[in-house]
Amino acid sequence: MSESSRREVRSGLEPCLARLWRYAVVLSRSPDAADDLVQSTCLRAIERADQFAAGTRLDRWLFAILRSIWINEVRARKVREAGGFVEAEDALSIDGAHAMEVNRMTSEVLMALGRLPDAQRETALLVYAEGYTYAEAASALEIPIGTVMSRLAAVRTALARLR
Repeated sequence: MSESSRREVRSGLEPCLARLWRYAVVLSRSPDAADDLVQSTCLRAIERADQFAAGTRLDRWLFAILRSIWINEVRARKVREAGGFVEAEDALSIDGAHAMEVNRMTSEVLMALGRLPDAQRETALLVYAEGYTYAEAASALEIPIGTVMSRLAAVRTALARLR
C-alpha cells in the first residue's frame, strides 16, 4: 500500500464522518447500527486505501464502501434472523427551543422517508441530502438513470401526499 494513499484516505475520513453517519442512519434506521457501519467503513477504507483512485472524490468511495457493507449485513441478517430498528424520532436529541423545532422537522422528514420503500429512501438521501447528480446516484446504486428519476418522482409524490 502506498503511504500517500493511506495518508489521503486517513486525512479525508474525519470530514466525511457526519455524512457517512447520516447515510448509515437512513439505511439502517438505527443510530447504533449507523455507528457500527461508519466504523466498519472507516476500517475497510484504511485497509484498502491502495484501492482509492487518487484525484477522485473520497466521499463517493466511502459511500460505496458503506453501502456494500450494509447490503452484506442485510443479506447475512436475512439468513440469521429478522432485525429490529429504532424509530428516527428516538434517535433525535432535544436541546432548547430551536433544537426542538429542528428536531421536530427532522423527525417528520425522517419518519416520512422511513415509510418509503428502501430503494426510494436511499435514492432520495443520495440526491437530495448528499447532492449526488442523477448520474452519480445511478452509478452508486448500480441502476439506470431512468430508475433514479422514477424513484425520485415516486418520492416526491409520496411526500406531497403527507402535507
